Amino acid sequence: MISKTDPVQGRTIRLATRALALGLGLALAGCGGMPTNRTLDNIHQPVVEHTNYTFDMITQPEGGVDPVQQHRLGEWFTAVGLKYGDHVALDDPAQTAATHAAVEALAAKFGLILDPVAPVTEGVIRPGQARVVISRAFANVPGCPDWSGRSDANFTNGTSRNYGCAISSNLAAMVANKEDLVHGQDGTGNTVVLTNAKAIDAYRAKPVTGAQALKQTSTQNGQ
Repeated sequence: MISKTDPVQGRTIRLATRALALGLGLALAGCGGMPTNRTLDNIHQPVVEHTNYTFDMITQPEGGVDPVQQHRLGEWFTAVGLKYGDHVALDDPAQTAATHAAVEALAAKFGLILDPVAPVTEGVIRPGQARVVISRAFANVPGCPDWSGRSDANFTNGTSRNYGCAISSNLAAMVANKEDLVHGQDGTGNTVVLTNAKAIDAYRAKPVTGAQALKQTSTQNGQ
């Protein structure tokens, strides 16, 4: 038995106890960083957010947009980088066909058509004005890259915390229309089976090469 009155042995015991406690603490801290996803499911998915840009322009009393306002609207489309995937809508309190046609013609130059209904935006549209709204979607993957796991131990055989970040981030960056990540594209109902089958029909209709008579050749020189 060790005497409690021995200062040297007592100090040794205290140091050993502290070292053991420190070792257990480090081990538990390392286990806390182990991955918990034991499947191959990608837990990092793109998140789509929307932002609205508004442009108020003066309309003519009888409807329509004068050349000055058309130029301002076209310059604004260029400045915001209007592109495929954006949605353009017109919020016109007067609901005149001439104003709608003028804005639609400018949007068509960028390859877009007007949405039938404009989203709700802040602020009141003044009399004699109309508001053009561009709705743009952005996609990002929150929490990526994730290198928070600092443990080499993997007792649950789980995938890395960063698993799926590269695929989801590349997908979010490559998709032109970010809303396709949410609901995809609707089918038109048109079939292209006949077009795809033309090559097969041509291959099947071609006569077999072996059906024709073989060419007569002679093994003798000059014959």
